[in-house]
Amino acid sequence: MSAFIPGPRSKIGATASGALDGLRFAVKDLIDVAGTTTGGGNPDWLATHDPASRHAPCVAKLLAAGACIDGKTITDELAYSLEGVNAHYGTPLNPRWPHALPGGSSSGSASAVANGDVDFALGTDTGGSVRVPAAFCGLWGIRPTYDAVPLEGVLPFAPRFDTVGWFARTGEMLARVAGVLLDGTPAVDAPSALVRCQEAFDARAANEPDDAQRLRDLCLTPDAIEVFAGEQSRWLHVYQQLQDDSIGASLGAWIDANAPRFGPDIAARFARLKTHDTAEVERCRVMREAFAQRIDGIVGDVLIVLPTTPRSLLSKQEKPEIVDAFYRDALTMNAIAAFAGLPQVSVPVVSENERPLALSLIGPHGSDRALIARARDLFPSLP
Repeated sequence: MSAFIPGPRSKIGATASGALDGLRFAVKDLIDVAGTTTGGGNPDWLATHDPASRHAPCVAKLLAAGACIDGKTITDELAYSLEGVNAHYGTPLNPRWPHALPGGSSSGSASAVANGDVDFALGTDTGGSVRVPAAFCGLWGIRPTYDAVPLEGVLPFAPRFDTVGWFARTGEMLARVAGVLLDGTPAVDAPSALVRCQEAFDARAANEPDDAQRLRDLCLTPDAIEVFAGEQSRWLHVYQQLQDDSIGASLGAWIDANAPRFGPDIAARFARLKTHDTAEVERCRVMREAFAQRIDGIVGDVLIVLPTTPRSLLSKQEKPEIVDAFYRDALTMNAIAAFAGLPQVSVPVVSENERPLALSLIGPHGSDRALIARARDLFPSLP
């Protein structure tokens, strides 16, 4: 299945010469490219919106650095998924592991990079939509510091947590793109010490104990910390309450006015927006602040290292209960960076015939470039 949206492939040349001369990139169909309609992975959104009059600033910045656009890529519907399945446009290929899902919602962007169609690709990450497909497709990927890359020209999903991230096949390429997209933002050093997120490794061990042990061995640190302090279910509840409140504010009116056609799984998630209790959302805001302060206190001294995903892959024929459990566990793990607005780099530490293995590093605000450099130093055998 193609990584790209139906119709002629968008191709736009560079607008100037710079650090990315000669490189080709793809753009997730949540991000504006002038002259095309951002479809958001849903035909009803596509039909009710006009072509973009200008490029999103992140796209314009890449074009001005010498790169050219070579296609817009399929996204899970309005970004509300981590699996990579689109009921309207299909499931983009996971090139290395074609029996498995590519991960979502930046599924097409990950597929295009993994297949060698482009040199790098833009995605968006709210609750893991770059991190999960990066892990599933054996790629480097980054969720940057919140608001480090402007969200102007990006279809709003849950703006409280939305970020623009990117994929590459090598750490060197991930860093080159960071040099452009993060140019002009403060550069913060990353701590040298590492600490494992114990609960994330425990979650991986519950699903794949051998892989969890291999990932622990690759962490290069004996030190561990309980980031969630035994409150994983509360972290997940707070994240889902706040994410859904933000989704409702950005998309609720359009959904009510247009009654869009969603795939069954996506429809059930959007239906949950109607069940929110305003008082509970306010309580969750307070709890989120406490969680964020805890995380900030940790990354002031050490980088948090964890498996990027609670499973190495999801089969296309996976049982629904396993997919649901994956979704809950992944959102919980991904809330660490989301709550505190921190950068997280996913590194494909092992890519075997059977499955990929990926670790993530989470660092302090603004440490994005240093975090990528640290990841490359820790795994010098990787490209």
